[in-house]
Amino acid sequence: MYERGFMEGTRGTMAVDWEERIDVQRLRRERKKRALDRLRDSELGSMLLINDPNVRYVTGLAMTGGSGADHYTLLTEDGSVVHWDTADHASNQKFNCPWLDDIRYACPGLGNVPRASGRSSARNWLTDKMADIVYEAMEEYGVHSEPMGLDVANGPLVEAFEGRGVHVDTSAATELMLDARKTKTRDEIECLRQVAAICEAGFQAITESAKPGKSESEVWGDAVKQLWRHGAMAQGGYVTSGPNTWPKHQANTTDRMIRPNDIVYADFYNIGYLGYRSCYYRTFSMGEPTQAQRNAYETARDDLYDVLERIEPGATTDEICEGFPDEEGEHMDWYGAEDPWQMTTNHWAHGLGLQLYEVPLIWRGLSPEHPIEIEEGMTMAVETMQPADRQGVRVEEMVVVRENGVEILSEWPVEEITRINY
Repeated sequence: MYERGFMEGTRGTMAVDWEERIDVQRLRRERKKRALDRLRDSELGSMLLINDPNVRYVTGLAMTGGSGADHYTLLTEDGSVVHWDTADHASNQKFNCPWLDDIRYACPGLGNVPRASGRSSARNWLTDKMADIVYEAMEEYGVHSEPMGLDVANGPLVEAFEGRGVHVDTSAATELMLDARKTKTRDEIECLRQVAAICEAGFQAITESAKPGKSESEVWGDAVKQLWRHGAMAQGGYVTSGPNTWPKHQANTTDRMIRPNDIVYADFYNIGYLGYRSCYYRTFSMGEPTQAQRNAYETARDDLYDVLERIEPGATTDEICEGFPDEEGEHMDWYGAEDPWQMTTNHWAHGLGLQLYEVPLIWRGLSPEHPIEIEEGMTMAVETMQPADRQGVRVEEMVVVRENGVEILSEWPVEEITRINY
């Protein structure tokens, strides 16, 4: 495991002038450069980015989901950026985002607005207008005669551009952006370290809140209060307990009352800090854990660290996935599963960044036949689980790949189940 140097680690969430923290100007500059370098190495003259994380990666704008293609960005080979957004967003961006000097009003050619219009003629008009205003910008910047990458393969939109003589490539832009985003800059890594620290404030709130008679939803509410207090956006996550911990509940916190001897499981996924998403699990016991709970936790933890010890630059995902449980260890017979691909989300590692799932993915259901090589600077979450009588435990670490192994960004104690005394 990678050992951090002296004074390396989380600084704080506020901007200060007396020490270096996350440098957001450098963050924006380096992300855009990575995308631009890959664009220049390709046959494309520009990329039209509609996917929210890609838009944020290039522009630094906080995309919050939107309604589909009511914000989009054109990146040209000379480094120019044109961004379209809804009326209020665009007007705010013109005032608040001086690093972008060409912000225009968007026509929503995809998503909720065309869908809600109720007429095919309206949908066609919106798509055509979107293509029209983007093409006008392409002409202005001199890239209208060169191939354009599009990161959303929408047939009518592609046809609208092709009707204007634009050659559209619907695969290159996606691949270029995946490649740009697969390893992280120092500031991106610090954002992930910070969001891990914020999740730990949520875990602490759970230890102080959970007690018999209190509902899962009340405990989750206390945890989320801490997440928001520290500047995070809680766009996912949940707390479950008792029988809701195995099999894993449907990503829902319920009104179930917590009882003595319960396992309480906290899944802090899609908690965002400056857009960078967490995936961080911990398991708690209400009182002294049973022997079955201890054994299950020890197995899940050992499985997790078996995988972590295999991750280093140059290792391949087919080799690493052998550290995850086999068919018996993954309890495939309990699920009635016959193939590893049927066990999606139970034991795997997935990339973290501006999305919950980024490159790489390490999984017995995919990696043996489709391996990729691990690179220094990749960030990921590694997760395992095990049943314990009629309940279950889960554990997960957030890590960054360093030159000689992984640095663990998550710090909540992992050696044993966290016991909650009440």
